[in-house]
Parts: sequence; structure tokens; C-alpha cells
Amino acid sequence: MQIHTVRLSREGRVLIPAEVRSAMGLSEGSHLSLSVQDGEIRLFDRAQALRRARDIARKYKKSGNSVVDELLQERRAEARRE
Repeated sequence: MQIHTVRLSREGRVLIPAEVRSAMGLSEGSHLSLSVQDGEIRLFDRAQALRRARDIARKYKKSGNSVVDELLQERRAEARRE
């Protein structure tokens, strides 16, 4: 892991070094999310957030089952009960 030193401007802006932007595939207009965890500021793009959400959801998915099929079965069962 490489550490970069950056400076906070008076307006609260931080410049992400070009090397990091390039490595992360970021360009002008890229949307980033910011979180504070354990006293650290973390920036991540939407693709990383999606990967993280999928990893969390994968822990709860039953092997060999389609989540979509399961949801459709539940909805159809609810519709029959109405």
C-alpha cells in the first residue's frame, strides 16, 4: 500500500493525486462515496460500493438457489392469499 500526502484547502477540498485517479479509473465527474470509520476518511466509487454490497449479500444466499425465483415464489404465494 502506497501512502500519499495531500493538503486540505481552505474550502475543505482535497486533491486526489493523478496516479491514484488513474489506478482507480476515476475521471472528472466520477461519483464517490465518503465514510468515516475508526477515525479514518474512506473514499470509494460506486463500483466498489456495489462489490461490497454483493459480498455481504452473498453470505446470506443459499447455494444453488435463485434469489429472483425465490422472490417471485413469495410474491405469487402472497397474491394467492389475497
